[in-house]
Amino acid sequence: MRRTKIYSCPVKGSGPLALFNRRKLSLLSVLLAGALACGSSSSSLPGSTTTVAVSGVSLDQSALSLAAGVATGTLTVMVSPANATNKNVSWSISDATVAMVTNGVVTPVGAGVATITVTTLDGAKTATCAVSVAAAPGPQLIAIGSLDGATDLSGLTGTLENGDPENVLGSLGSGMAWAGGNTFLNVPDRGPNAVAYDASIDDTTAYIGRFHTVQMALTPNPGPGLRYLLTPTLTKTTLLSSTDSLHYGTGSSQSLMDVLDLNATNGVNYFTGRSDGYGSGDSGNPLNSRLDPEAIRVSNDGESIFISDEYGPDVYQFDRATGRRIRSFALPSGFYVANESPVGADEISGNTSGRVSNKGMEGLAITPDGATLVGFMQSALIQDGGNKAKVDRIVTIDIASGVTHQYAYNNRIGGASYNISEIVAINNHEFLVDERDGNGLGGGSGATVKQLYKIDLAGAADVSAIAGEDTLLTYAVDKTLFLDIRAVLNAAGIADTEIPSKIEGVAFGSDMVINGIIKHTLWVANDNDFVPADAGTNKFFVFAVSDADLGESVFVSQALTPRPAISVAVTGVIVNQP
Repeated sequence: MRRTKIYSCPVKGSGPLALFNRRKLSLLSVLLAGALACGSSSSSLPGSTTTVAVSGVSLDQSALSLAAGVATGTLTVMVSPANATNKNVSWSISDATVAMVTNGVVTPVGAGVATITVTTLDGAKTATCAVSVAAAPGPQLIAIGSLDGATDLSGLTGTLENGDPENVLGSLGSGMAWAGGNTFLNVPDRGPNAVAYDASIDDTTAYIGRFHTVQMALTPNPGPGLRYLLTPTLTKTTLLSSTDSLHYGTGSSQSLMDVLDLNATNGVNYFTGRSDGYGSGDSGNPLNSRLDPEAIRVSNDGESIFISDEYGPDVYQFDRATGRRIRSFALPSGFYVANESPVGADEISGNTSGRVSNKGMEGLAITPDGATLVGFMQSALIQDGGNKAKVDRIVTIDIASGVTHQYAYNNRIGGASYNISEIVAINNHEFLVDERDGNGLGGGSGATVKQLYKIDLAGAADVSAIAGEDTLLTYAVDKTLFLDIRAVLNAAGIADTEIPSKIEGVAFGSDMVINGIIKHTLWVANDNDFVPADAGTNKFFVFAVSDADLGESVFVSQALTPRPAISVAVTGVIVNQP
């Protein structure tokens, strides 16, 4: 039996060389093939593969400086050798609150310093870049949170006229107030009326007025994105009522009967959102049951709240613990309409002075010393040109005496008039004013104007005795842009179509220390009109405001005191004349 001798030579990176049969190859051929295969790692025979290992990696920049919310940076990676087989890499950053990195694109998040590391998958070779992010000019977005859920904590179990449950949860950003610590109060408006069911009352329902107590938990974000995570938790729902008998109109429905039954059970009279809930006299009658809350503030002692209403317009004070009204402030008579109607369009056409229907006292502030309320009409009064006219009125109310003063505000931006949705105090004489369009999520098109303007009422002219758009314009207070909410949300990756159309609730909250700097938190919320499918969830946006952002203005936090455990009993309504 003949033996066949096998020669083999390992080829680096390609495995054993094919076996050669001595009977078929000469010794010279075998030696030549072996020498070629063993003597070179970059040669291969047909059918074999070659792997070129990674020997190193580098970045085109060792340091990168960016500004939060302004623009991204780009890092280019270079893997050695150039013909390495596997050039795949991974990216990481030491602090995700400073920046995010994706395929070399660095997005600044917040002020700080961090290290970006690129690592090769072959050989785990690394290179680093120090990234420094400076705070962008102006307030910084630090958190976004949502409060989901279909129902509130009111305990109501019936059904509204339009089919929604009486305890439906929504419209939390119609008004928002800081109550100390992590506690905020949120007031929804008159209730759901987006579903057409009865045009004779503008599709309003017997939704009982209420406010919600919400705990806002801000925690550091360990991952990519904004600096903090925000978790809102609903802890209480309080219904609004009066110990005085109220006018409920001539309408009837099972939901309204539920309200009347609840009145009898609890010995109070609840306010509702139905537009036909009024009696005789002008729209300032404090015994009207109809209530469309648009703003809320907390008294400095923490025991009561102030709510502004669009129907009257009205400003009421309620006991915080029970929700019972304890006071009604009389506004200047020129704010009221003489001829009321459950249909808003008829109210507008049937009056020559007073507020425009559904555009009453939209905003309300309280000065940090707790002495003065500052109300803001959503649009110009009828006698001043009505809706889309150029001048809105601000009214200050001395809480102790009820004395009022009026000031003019030019609502024009870029040649167009915009509605006013909120006002919040910076100090006892300077304020932020929320101007917005109706576009965005829930508005049918992309957001255009969502802006906060700074004003100063110190030295402003009292226009209580002045009427007419042109004359009022000459007395309008100066305003300067403080925060373009839309621009900041865009920079955070939120498209115009995803920005809530109705940015309405604005409040300063507790101060925070960020990177060793004291920041004032500014909270902004949306009114989703009880239609989350169209307008999104109840969202809250938190901004960090530095003293430098305020310019020459000095921020003064509201002097809130701890709220006693037991609230004082209340009876009746006090009406203060101006």
